[in-house]
Amino acid sequence: MTPRWLWCLVAAVIALEIPYPLLHGHARNVLTVATVVVFAATSLAHAWLSSGGRRVGWLLGVALIGFAAEVIGVHTGVPFGDYHYTGGLGPTVADVPIAVGLAWLMMAQPAACVAERIWSGRRSLVVVAAIALASWDVFLDPQMVDAHHWRWHHPDPRLPGITDVPLSNFGGWLLVSLVVMFALSVAHTAPGRDDRPALTLWVWTWLSSTLANLAFFHRPAVAAWGFVAMAVVGVPLLRGGRR
Repeated sequence: MTPRWLWCLVAAVIALEIPYPLLHGHARNVLTVATVVVFAATSLAHAWLSSGGRRVGWLLGVALIGFAAEVIGVHTGVPFGDYHYTGGLGPTVADVPIAVGLAWLMMAQPAACVAERIWSGRRSLVVVAAIALASWDVFLDPQMVDAHHWRWHHPDPRLPGITDVPLSNFGGWLLVSLVVMFALSVAHTAPGRDDRPALTLWVWTWLSSTLANLAFFHRPAVAAWGFVAMAVVGVPLLRGGRR
């Protein structure tokens, strides 16, 4: 049974994300970093309780892989495209905010749990989990560009209605997601675990990001593309099917 304190962490993540559209400037930047830290801590706590220290170790490895991919991306343009960070996300190493590595970690655990709920077989799980993780970026990158945390020098070609993020970024996210999910699949999860906290955060991210882009950010194209991208695994999850 999941302890109450873990559900309190889940509630804290949601509570931190709710005021995001209402804040601006430094206050929003602080809230963004705080949300990433608490979300990452929640994912690590769930990994520890559900599957033990080995899973936590591989999840920390995911953060390092994601961070390394961002460092390579900033300095070479591969695999995300030609972009750079512009500040506001806390301390950096090699021109990349440390919080970015935690962002890869924080969503990797929920995405892996989503895949494990709807699919079986290691190869298929890696692919489905990678989609569950990379599809979130259709919401994330436009939001962070709007918040002036990073930008692309040449955001073309692009999805219709998303003018500031190139397709290369979404392809790069899928590629790196495949790598991190393959790494995470090495740490087998324990049978009979309670994945509801992680699944709650993934579904919350999907639906709340859709609402935020429609009602607050006034970006219906981002809402539509992001909703459909995450629905690829979100709909089977809500239907409760497993293949």
